[in-house]
Amino acid sequence: MECLRRTMMFVPANNPGMLRDANIYGADSVMFDLEDSISLKEKDTARFLLYNALKTIDYGNTETVVRINSLDMGGIDDIFAMVKAGVDVIRLPKTETPQDVLDAEKVIEEAEMRCKRELGSTKMMAAIEGPLGVLNAHSIACASKRLIGIALGSEDYVTAMKTRRYADRNSEEIFFARSMIVHGARAAGIAALDTIFADVDDIETLRRETEIIKQLGFDGKSVINPRQIEIVNEVFTPTEKEIRNAKDVIYAIEEAESRGSGVVALNGKMIDKPIVERAERVLMLAEAAGLYRKGE
Repeated sequence: MECLRRTMMFVPANNPGMLRDANIYGADSVMFDLEDSISLKEKDTARFLLYNALKTIDYGNTETVVRINSLDMGGIDDIFAMVKAGVDVIRLPKTETPQDVLDAEKVIEEAEMRCKRELGSTKMMAAIEGPLGVLNAHSIACASKRLIGIALGSEDYVTAMKTRRYADRNSEEIFFARSMIVHGARAAGIAALDTIFADVDDIETLRRETEIIKQLGFDGKSVINPRQIEIVNEVFTPTEKEIRNAKDVIYAIEEAESRGSGVVALNGKMIDKPIVERAERVLMLAEAAGLYRKGE
Protein backbone atom coordinates (compact mmCIF):
# COMPACT_ATOMS: atom_id res chain seq x y z
CA MET A 1 0.00 0.00 0.00
CA GLU A 2 1.28 3.46 -0.90
CA CYS A 3 2.52 5.54 2.01
CA LEU A 4 0.63 8.79 2.57
CA ARG A 5 2.84 11.86 2.65
CA ARG A 6 0.23 14.55 2.11
CA THR A 7 1.61 16.67 4.92
CA MET A 8 5.03 16.89 6.55
CA MET A 9 4.96 19.23 9.56
CA PHE A 10 8.10 21.08 10.61
CA VAL A 11 8.82 20.88 14.36
CA PRO A 12 11.86 22.63 15.90
CA ALA A 13 13.81 20.07 17.89
CA ASN A 14 14.50 22.45 20.79
CA ASN A 15 10.83 22.75 21.84
CA PRO A 16 9.91 20.01 24.35
CA GLY A 17 6.17 20.73 24.17
CA MET A 18 6.07 20.46 20.38
CA LEU A 19 8.20 17.30 20.49
CA ARG A 20 5.69 15.75 22.88
CA ASP A 21 2.60 16.68 20.87
CA ALA A 22 3.97 16.40 17.33
CA ASN A 23 1.78 13.50 16.22
CA ILE A 24 -1.60 14.65 17.53
CA TYR A 25 -2.46 17.12 14.76
CA GLY A 26 -2.97 14.67 11.89
CA ALA A 27 0.14 15.20 9.75
CA ASP A 28 1.25 12.09 7.87
CA SER A 29 4.91 12.86 8.62
CA VAL A 30 6.62 15.00 11.23
CA MET A 31 9.94 16.59 10.33
CA PHE A 32 11.94 17.45 13.43
CA ASP A 33 14.40 20.20 12.55
CA LEU A 34 17.98 20.29 13.80
CA GLU A 35 19.11 22.75 11.13
CA ASP A 36 17.85 26.24 10.29
CA SER A 37 15.41 26.68 13.18
CA ILE A 38 18.10 25.92 15.79
CA SER A 39 20.80 28.43 16.74
CA LEU A 40 24.42 27.28 16.85
CA LYS A 41 24.56 27.41 20.64
CA GLU A 42 21.46 25.19 20.93
CA LYS A 43 22.45 22.46 18.45
CA ASP A 44 23.76 19.97 21.01
CA THR A 45 20.83 20.51 23.38
CA ALA A 46 18.30 20.12 20.57
CA ARG A 47 19.94 16.88 19.40
CA PHE A 48 19.82 15.50 22.96
CA LEU A 49 16.16 16.51 23.42
CA LEU A 50 15.14 14.96 20.11
CA TYR A 51 17.07 11.76 20.75
CA ASN A 52 15.22 11.27 24.05
CA ALA A 53 11.87 12.15 22.48
CA LEU A 54 12.28 9.56 19.74
CA LYS A 55 13.35 6.96 22.29
CA THR A 56 10.51 7.56 24.74
CA ILE A 57 7.47 8.96 22.88
CA ASP A 58 5.20 6.69 20.85
CA TYR A 59 4.46 8.58 17.63
CA GLY A 60 2.17 5.82 16.41
CA ASN A 61 1.81 5.59 12.64
CA THR A 62 3.21 9.08 12.08
CA GLU A 63 6.38 8.92 10.00
CA THR A 64 9.32 10.49 11.85
CA VAL A 65 11.75 12.54 9.77
CA VAL A 66 14.75 14.53 11.02
CA ARG A 67 16.36 17.33 9.05
CA ILE A 68 20.00 17.16 9.99
CA ASN A 69 22.72 19.77 9.65
CA SER A 70 25.23 19.51 6.82
CA LEU A 71 27.88 16.87 7.45
CA ASP A 72 30.57 19.50 8.07
CA MET A 73 28.35 21.41 10.53
CA GLY A 74 27.33 18.67 12.96
CA GLY A 75 25.39 16.43 10.61
CA ILE A 76 27.50 13.38 11.39
CA ASP A 77 26.65 13.64 15.10
CA ASP A 78 23.01 14.19 14.13
CA ILE A 79 22.95 11.02 12.04
CA PHE A 80 24.49 8.80 14.70
CA ALA A 81 22.10 10.07 17.39
CA MET A 82 19.00 9.80 15.19
CA VAL A 83 19.83 6.35 13.83
CA LYS A 84 20.42 5.14 17.38
CA ALA A 85 17.07 6.64 18.40
CA GLY A 86 15.32 4.75 15.59
CA VAL A 87 14.16 7.58 13.32
CA ASP A 88 12.37 6.56 10.12
CA VAL A 89 13.90 9.07 7.70
CA ILE A 90 16.96 11.33 7.61
CA ARG A 91 16.31 14.49 5.58
CA LEU A 92 19.39 16.03 3.99
CA PRO A 93 19.48 19.83 3.76
CA LYS A 94 20.58 21.83 0.72
CA THR A 95 21.32 18.84 -1.51
CA GLU A 96 23.25 19.92 -4.58
CA THR A 97 24.66 16.74 -6.16
CA PRO A 98 24.27 12.94 -5.98
CA GLN A 99 27.56 12.88 -4.05
CA ASP A 100 25.87 14.71 -1.17
CA VAL A 101 23.45 11.78 -0.93
CA LEU A 102 26.20 9.18 -1.14
CA ASP A 103 28.30 10.92 1.54
CA ALA A 104 25.35 10.94 3.96
CA GLU A 105 24.41 7.36 3.10
CA LYS A 106 27.91 6.20 4.04
CA VAL A 107 27.56 7.77 7.49
CA ILE A 108 24.05 6.32 7.94
CA GLU A 109 25.29 2.84 7.06
CA GLU A 110 28.13 3.14 9.55
CA ALA A 111 25.68 4.32 12.22
CA GLU A 112 23.32 1.40 11.53
CA MET A 113 26.17 -1.08 11.90
CA ARG A 114 27.41 0.53 15.10
CA CYS A 115 23.88 0.76 16.59
CA LYS A 116 22.96 -2.73 15.41
CA ARG A 117 20.03 -1.50 13.32
CA GLU A 118 19.05 -3.40 10.21
CA LEU A 119 21.12 -2.19 7.27
CA GLY A 120 18.99 -0.08 4.98
CA SER A 121 16.23 0.47 7.54
CA THR A 122 16.95 4.20 7.87
CA LYS A 123 15.50 5.92 4.84
CA MET A 124 16.57 9.24 3.32
CA MET A 125 14.94 12.32 1.83
CA ALA A 126 16.86 15.01 -0.03
CA ALA A 127 15.83 18.66 0.24
CA ILE A 128 16.72 20.59 -2.90
CA GLU A 129 17.16 24.27 -2.13
CA GLY A 130 19.31 25.81 -4.86
CA PRO A 131 19.57 26.08 -8.65
CA LEU A 132 22.32 23.45 -8.94
CA GLY A 133 20.25 20.97 -6.96
CA VAL A 134 17.21 21.70 -9.13
CA LEU A 135 19.20 21.02 -12.30
CA ASN A 136 20.47 17.77 -10.72
CA ALA A 137 17.05 16.69 -9.40
CA HIS A 138 16.84 13.43 -11.35
CA SER A 139 20.40 12.30 -10.62
CA ILE A 140 19.90 13.15 -6.95
CA ALA A 141 16.64 11.18 -6.89
CA CYS A 142 18.42 8.14 -8.33
CA ALA A 143 21.50 8.36 -6.08
CA SER A 144 20.44 5.86 -3.42
CA LYS A 145 17.90 3.10 -2.86
CA ARG A 146 17.35 4.59 0.59
CA LEU A 147 15.76 7.70 -0.88
CA ILE A 148 12.00 7.78 -0.41
CA GLY A 149 11.55 11.29 -1.75
CA ILE A 150 12.97 14.64 -2.76
CA ALA A 151 11.59 17.95 -1.50
CA LEU A 152 11.71 21.56 -2.60
CA GLY A 153 12.96 24.23 -0.20
CA SER A 154 11.91 27.48 -1.83
CA GLU A 155 13.32 30.23 0.38
CA ASP A 156 16.99 29.50 -0.30
CA TYR A 157 16.14 28.74 -3.92
CA VAL A 158 14.45 32.08 -4.68
CA THR A 159 17.22 33.94 -2.87
CA ALA A 160 19.84 32.22 -5.04
CA MET A 161 17.73 33.07 -8.10
CA LYS A 162 17.72 36.77 -7.05
CA THR A 163 13.96 36.88 -6.60
CA ARG A 164 11.45 36.20 -3.81
CA ARG A 165 8.20 34.33 -3.21
CA TYR A 166 5.08 35.94 -4.66
CA ALA A 167 2.43 34.08 -2.69
CA ASP A 168 -0.40 36.27 -3.98
CA ARG A 169 0.17 35.10 -7.55
CA ASN A 170 0.71 31.67 -9.16
CA SER A 171 4.28 31.16 -7.90
CA GLU A 172 5.86 31.44 -11.34
CA GLU A 173 9.19 32.07 -9.57
CA ILE A 174 9.34 28.41 -8.45
CA PHE A 175 7.42 26.74 -11.28
CA PHE A 176 10.59 25.47 -13.00
CA ALA A 177 11.99 24.11 -9.73
CA ARG A 178 8.74 22.36 -8.92
CA SER A 179 8.58 20.84 -12.39
CA MET A 180 12.17 19.57 -12.23
CA ILE A 181 11.67 18.05 -8.79
CA VAL A 182 8.41 16.30 -9.57
CA HIS A 183 9.84 14.96 -12.88
CA GLY A 184 13.00 13.78 -11.13
CA ALA A 185 11.00 12.04 -8.42
CA ARG A 186 8.61 10.38 -10.84
CA ALA A 187 11.44 9.15 -13.08
CA ALA A 188 13.11 7.62 -10.02
CA GLY A 189 9.88 6.19 -8.60
CA ILE A 190 10.00 8.13 -5.33
CA ALA A 191 7.86 10.80 -3.66
CA ALA A 192 7.87 14.52 -4.45
CA LEU A 193 7.21 16.96 -1.59
CA ASP A 194 6.47 20.64 -2.08
CA THR A 195 7.79 23.59 -0.12
CA ILE A 196 6.13 25.39 2.79
CA PHE A 197 3.57 28.18 2.53
CA ALA A 198 4.71 30.78 5.05
CA ASP A 199 1.54 32.80 5.72
CA VAL A 200 -0.32 30.64 8.23
CA ASP A 201 -3.30 33.01 8.27
CA ASP A 202 -3.94 32.90 4.51
CA ILE A 203 -5.86 29.65 4.22
CA GLU A 204 -7.39 30.39 0.82
CA THR A 205 -4.03 30.96 -0.88
CA LEU A 206 -2.69 27.84 0.82
CA ARG A 207 -5.57 25.83 -0.61
CA ARG A 208 -5.04 27.30 -4.09
CA GLU A 209 -1.31 26.59 -3.98
CA THR A 210 -1.94 23.03 -2.78
CA GLU A 211 -4.38 22.44 -5.63
CA ILE A 212 -1.71 23.67 -8.07
CA ILE A 213 0.98 21.34 -6.77
CA LYS A 214 -1.43 18.40 -6.74
CA GLN A 215 -2.18 19.18 -10.39
CA LEU A 216 1.58 19.18 -11.09
CA GLY A 217 1.86 15.70 -9.58
CA PHE A 218 3.30 16.23 -6.09
CA ASP A 219 2.54 13.74 -3.32
CA GLY A 220 2.26 16.33 -0.57
CA LYS A 221 3.43 19.56 0.99
CA SER A 222 5.52 20.70 3.94
CA VAL A 223 3.61 22.69 6.56
CA ILE A 224 4.75 24.89 9.43
CA ASN A 225 1.58 25.15 11.50
CA PRO A 226 -1.04 22.59 12.60
CA ARG A 227 -3.79 24.82 11.14
CA GLN A 228 -2.45 24.09 7.66
CA ILE A 229 -2.68 20.31 7.96
CA GLU A 230 -6.43 19.85 7.49
CA ILE A 231 -6.46 21.99 4.31
CA VAL A 232 -3.56 20.19 2.65
CA ASN A 233 -4.75 16.72 3.67
CA GLU A 234 -8.20 17.49 2.29
CA VAL A 235 -6.83 18.53 -1.12
CA PHE A 236 -4.69 15.41 -1.41
CA THR A 237 -7.31 12.93 -0.19
CA PRO A 238 -9.52 11.37 -2.91
CA THR A 239 -13.13 12.53 -2.81
CA GLU A 240 -16.10 10.15 -2.61
CA LYS A 241 -16.79 10.80 -6.28
CA GLU A 242 -13.19 10.03 -7.26
CA ILE A 243 -13.26 6.80 -5.25
CA ARG A 244 -16.58 5.78 -6.79
CA ASN A 245 -15.32 6.48 -10.32
CA ALA A 246 -12.12 4.54 -9.65
CA LYS A 247 -14.09 1.55 -8.37
CA ASP A 248 -16.26 1.68 -11.48
CA VAL A 249 -13.17 1.60 -13.71
CA ILE A 250 -11.69 -1.40 -11.90
CA TYR A 251 -15.05 -3.20 -11.96
CA ALA A 252 -15.37 -2.58 -15.72
CA ILE A 253 -11.89 -4.02 -16.31
CA GLU A 254 -12.66 -7.11 -14.22
CA GLU A 255 -15.98 -7.61 -16.04
CA ALA A 256 -14.30 -7.38 -19.45
CA GLU A 257 -11.59 -9.83 -18.40
CA SER A 258 -14.19 -12.32 -17.13
CA ARG A 259 -15.88 -12.19 -20.58
CA GLY A 260 -12.56 -12.52 -22.38
CA SER A 261 -13.12 -9.15 -24.02
CA GLY A 262 -10.21 -6.95 -25.00
CA VAL A 263 -12.40 -3.88 -25.36
CA VAL A 264 -13.37 -2.02 -22.19
CA ALA A 265 -15.75 0.93 -22.01
CA LEU A 266 -17.39 2.86 -19.20
CA ASN A 267 -20.20 5.36 -19.75
CA GLY A 268 -19.50 5.33 -23.46
CA LYS A 269 -15.78 6.06 -23.08
CA MET A 270 -12.91 3.68 -23.79
CA ILE A 271 -10.79 2.67 -20.79
CA ASP A 272 -7.08 2.39 -21.53
CA LYS A 273 -4.02 1.63 -19.39
CA PRO A 274 -3.37 5.19 -18.08
CA ILE A 275 -6.97 5.45 -16.88
CA VAL A 276 -6.66 2.12 -15.08
CA GLU A 277 -3.38 3.16 -13.44
CA ARG A 278 -4.92 6.42 -12.23
CA ALA A 279 -7.90 4.52 -10.81
CA GLU A 280 -5.59 2.10 -8.99
CA ARG A 281 -3.66 5.01 -7.48
CA VAL A 282 -6.86 6.68 -6.28
CA LEU A 283 -7.89 3.47 -4.53
CA MET A 284 -4.43 3.01 -3.00
CA LEU A 285 -4.55 6.53 -1.58
CA ALA A 286 -8.11 6.01 -0.38
CA GLU A 287 -7.10 2.78 1.33
CA ALA A 288 -4.12 4.46 2.97
CA ALA A 289 -6.45 7.21 4.23
CA GLY A 290 -8.89 4.63 5.63
CA LEU A 291 -11.66 5.51 3.17
CA TYR A 292 -11.67 2.26 1.23
CA ARG A 293 -10.92 -1.41 1.74
CA LYS A 294 -9.87 -3.61 -1.12
CA GLY A 295 -12.74 -5.80 -2.27
CA GLU A 296 -15.46 -3.37 -1.25
